[in-house]
Amino acid sequence: MRLTFTLLLAALAAAPVARAQTAADASAIRAAALDYAEGWYAGDGDRMARALHPELVKRIVVNDTATKRAYLQTMGATSLANATRRGFGRSTPADRQEKTVTLLDVFGNAAVAKIVMADWIDYLQLGKLDGRWVIVNVLWEEKPKRK
Repeated sequence: MRLTFTLLLAALAAAPVARAQTAADASAIRAAALDYAEGWYAGDGDRMARALHPELVKRIVVNDTATKRAYLQTMGATSLANATRRGFGRSTPADRQEKTVTLLDVFGNAAVAKIVMADWIDYLQLGKLDGRWVIVNVLWEEKPKRK
């Protein structure tokens, strides 16, 4: 029994220590995700841009009807902010503007969040750069069309 306890203590002491997320980090990650979602719905390109790293890439898997093969369609931060400014998100009625944020994981300067929007689901990868959480990658999928 004593040997088992000693081995357990030794294993715990040797294990790497994970940097725990703080409440402030969780709040800042959620704020970045909401800037992304609410900026989209409001047509506020500046708010959207604030949430994004300039090197962001947003991707979706699409199927080419001619070749029957899947490929990644991409959009960068500038295109996303400009699409927001053009007001494409404003066409979503207020009662359908879903923006449910789920923080999936945080470790050090990396985080993953899921945001359920009106017509799609986004998986956000965020990084903490110079003390600020920003979205660096997005993989998204459209929800089935409403009937």
